[in-house]
Amino acid sequence: MAILNSFRHDIGDRLDGKSVLVTGGTGSFGREFIRTVLAHYKVGRLIVFSRDEQKHFEMQREFPEDKYPAIRYFLGDVRDLDRLNRAFKGVDVVIHAAAQKHVPLAEYNPTECLHTNVWGAENVVRAAIDNNVGAVVALSTDKAVNPVNLYGASKLAAEKVFVAANNIAGRAHTRFSVVRYGNVVGSKGSVVPFYQQLLAQGADHLPVTDDRMTRFWITLQQGVDFVLSSLAMMKGGEIFIPKIPSMRITELAKAMAPHLPHKIIGIRPGEKLHEVMVAEEESRTTHELDDRYLIYPALSFWTKSDLPANAKPVSEEFRYSSDSNDWWLSDAELLSMISRSLL
Repeated sequence: MAILNSFRHDIGDRLDGKSVLVTGGTGSFGREFIRTVLAHYKVGRLIVFSRDEQKHFEMQREFPEDKYPAIRYFLGDVRDLDRLNRAFKGVDVVIHAAAQKHVPLAEYNPTECLHTNVWGAENVVRAAIDNNVGAVVALSTDKAVNPVNLYGASKLAAEKVFVAANNIAGRAHTRFSVVRYGNVVGSKGSVVPFYQQLLAQGADHLPVTDDRMTRFWITLQQGVDFVLSSLAMMKGGEIFIPKIPSMRITELAKAMAPHLPHKIIGIRPGEKLHEVMVAEEESRTTHELDDRYLIYPALSFWTKSDLPANAKPVSEEFRYSSDSNDWWLSDAELLSMISRSLL
């Protein structure tokens, strides 16, 4: 996905000389986003907002303030509206990446998940409007589509909060959009590093939850590039979904360890056989572009004239699912994605 270069000029208009803040800025996405922006743009300020002081300390060693004078490290939690209001003063662009993401932990600690993913989203909206932030892009997940676990349900609620925020903003010029994508190759807690750990420990087989299971795959850098390009083209209220490849989990296991057998262990609670990034019920407001799908909001402030000129409506039976995808990864392509994710 060569997304970044084709939008570089427009992204520069959004970022150069501006103040940019990333919630969850010390996480995997946040670090890659910070690294990319520092390498390609001349931002006025780049604010890392996160509650994890140890990760702040580690990032300060990678991106010291004396070498990167635009960077700021701001300890805070999206649950704390006062702290967000303080952090958002003078900010032009917010990328909202903070979330509680682990499915089993969310099931066991539901109120904690809701406080971060839903009330935290509401706090970001309030602080952005009150401080006249220009643009907010919120990260979502395929698990928000027809959710079967609390994490997915909380991200669906967060999507609704951000889309509706464009109405709430009233005369304020703040605009909100959402980016929704699937599994990030090599991200913490995902299957690729899990398999790598088992292989390093000398495993005699790889566990597979179900031999029918499929997943979408995207690298961390591709995720960052997609967020940046969506920021460049957003009007406010859209949900952007990238066109990315699928792969069966059995094929992934075979590509990573062709010499090992698989053991079927059963689907975990809250897990799906296949990922869906555009549900059939969303097809009526979904349009297709060359590299993405765009779900426009059914709200009064948005009209079809706001769509890009090359956007085409999908059929009412359309469903973007990892099992019916027309783009499948080969073993070599997967291994290339894994190697790039380790750089």
